[in-house]
Amino acid sequence: MFDKLMGLLVKGYGENPAPVVREKAGRAAGAVGIATNLLLFVIKLLAGLFSHSVAILADAVNNLTDSGSSIIMLVGFKLAGKPADKEHPFGHARIEYLCGVIVSFIVLLLGLELGKSSVEKILSPQEAEFSPAVLLVLAVSVLLKLWQSGFYRSVGKKIGSAALSATASDSRNDVISTGAVLLGALVTRFTSLNLDGWLGLLVAIFIVVSGVQLILETADPLLGAAPDQALVRDVYTRIRGYEGIIGIHDLTVHSYGAGRTFASVHCEVPAEEDILVSHDLIDNIERDFLEQEGIHLVIHLDPVVTGDPKAQALREQVLERVKAVYPQAAIHDFRVVWGVTHSNIVFDVAVPFSLTDSDREIEARITAEVRSLDPSYRVVLTVDREGVVNELES
Repeated sequence: MFDKLMGLLVKGYGENPAPVVREKAGRAAGAVGIATNLLLFVIKLLAGLFSHSVAILADAVNNLTDSGSSIIMLVGFKLAGKPADKEHPFGHARIEYLCGVIVSFIVLLLGLELGKSSVEKILSPQEAEFSPAVLLVLAVSVLLKLWQSGFYRSVGKKIGSAALSATASDSRNDVISTGAVLLGALVTRFTSLNLDGWLGLLVAIFIVVSGVQLILETADPLLGAAPDQALVRDVYTRIRGYEGIIGIHDLTVHSYGAGRTFASVHCEVPAEEDILVSHDLIDNIERDFLEQEGIHLVIHLDPVVTGDPKAQALREQVLERVKAVYPQAAIHDFRVVWGVTHSNIVFDVAVPFSLTDSDREIEARITAEVRSLDPSYRVVLTVDREGVVNELES
């Protein structure tokens, strides 16, 4: 149902992944939101004035605010579609994240204002009159908000929009708040209890909590949230599938908005291979990721000596000792400088962020384990924290 509507509004929706189609889809969703929220505002305003209900009037203001949120979202998609320029070489797509944060703050402020009005209603109660027409308006509002929430969520998922996902959550909150008002209206109509102010306060608390959660969720991309683990594993697996790549580590992914993903990774290649051949391989991988995944990938080439059986055997021993103390760890960039009185063993160890030991503790424990193989070994160790430690590198 939602796809059919968007297909009528946006040519190529769901078929063409081009940024211009995504921008038009976001703007169309914003326009639909403006229209439906203004309609809800008008009918709830009339119902609230007729019934003298602060809860319904607050709900009407909520829908008016939602119209403002839809306008922000519409403008945000327009600005996010601007191409890169001198001042913003990575484009303007992160404006969409900012719009999500703004909508989240609007939700929070609305909850605080509703709480204030509800407390005033509790302290100075006023009889509310709920006719069948008012009850019908509230029931229709709940159904329309349910549709709106599903619409935003469907489009947001289809085009990968954090702003639309935040707006979908806002619409879901409206379903709960209007449902609470409807419940209070029914109780008031069929009993002598006036729960208008109390229900308004409960809804306000829910909206405030939801607003705080939305702020945290929508601000994550701006703060540099960790990339999706499925994406990380896919990148690792795909790169390891190229002949000539013997190891991967230090993958970093930066998102500058939909379609603007930049990444860097270290790829280990045999040191014995011609540097021009290895460089050509790296170029091919970078080009493939840009063309097939839309990821601007930059690869740092790490040559690894593979023709030293003694060093390779020692690497396996070191990995075994590392796994003995940290089973979830992996090692890379392993090198050995053999000497007469001592040998330097140089390598990096990758551990997940969830590991509670400090880097110094990790270094001390692993050094002790490696030196248990031979006291003449001198360990030069670097600890890397990674969101996903690729098991293939072990």
